[in-house]
Amino acid sequence: MDRFIRTRRLLGEERFQLLQSRMVTVVGLGAVGGYVVEGLVRAGVSRLRIIDHDTVQPSNINRQLLALETTLGRPKAEVARERILAINSECKVEALQLFAGEETLEQILRPKPDLLIDAIDSVNPKTQLLHGAYLSKIPVISSMGAALRTDPTLIRSGDLFTSFNCPLAKHLRKRLRNRGIEGGIPCVYSVEKIDFTYELPADDTPVFGETPYADRGRKRNVLGSLPTLTGIFGLTIANQAIMRLSQP
Repeated sequence: MDRFIRTRRLLGEERFQLLQSRMVTVVGLGAVGGYVVEGLVRAGVSRLRIIDHDTVQPSNINRQLLALETTLGRPKAEVARERILAINSECKVEALQLFAGEETLEQILRPKPDLLIDAIDSVNPKTQLLHGAYLSKIPVISSMGAALRTDPTLIRSGDLFTSFNCPLAKHLRKRLRNRGIEGGIPCVYSVEKIDFTYELPADDTPVFGETPYADRGRKRNVLGSLPTLTGIFGLTIANQAIMRLSQP
């Protein structure tokens, strides 16, 4: 049985072998990151490091692939690892329940992956992760804000520093410029206009069980979002990753 025969037919054997040989780190396994991982593994990516500090919450069920009644309270990294191996038992996957920050960057970015996918939504950890990847010359694809959007035709890809109408991207640009970065960070974003300032981190407040980092950070905003838009963000990133990783 060749579960990847359709990927092989599309990419050709040489490019498929490249795809399988390359290593991807995905940070953030929520509404966007869960679909990123799904797309990568089903296409044939076979070396993954997946990172998320959080557990599955009831409010995740409306949009997160890993969130089921049977997974509530469990670490997202652990649930994601089980799903990956259920798709491809030969996949080499390292699951880490870590908070992304300055003190964990070494563990996240070493050894260097062939591609880093940033699917976290808090401004400060996101800034630290992207800055660390930039300094280490690690190729990256970063997800901007997917919450509050309703129009999938307004999703775009490009450099973070030329994106527009995304409050998260605006705040990231400011912080990264303060660290000496002026461009070179590919991202997926929406040009749909929304009214939001990102004064608080955009995520759900943990309410179900404990995590090692439950006491980290400020109170978090709970933003409205749809599984359709966040899923499209994730699969768009996965598709870009697949195309990039399979290039000689």
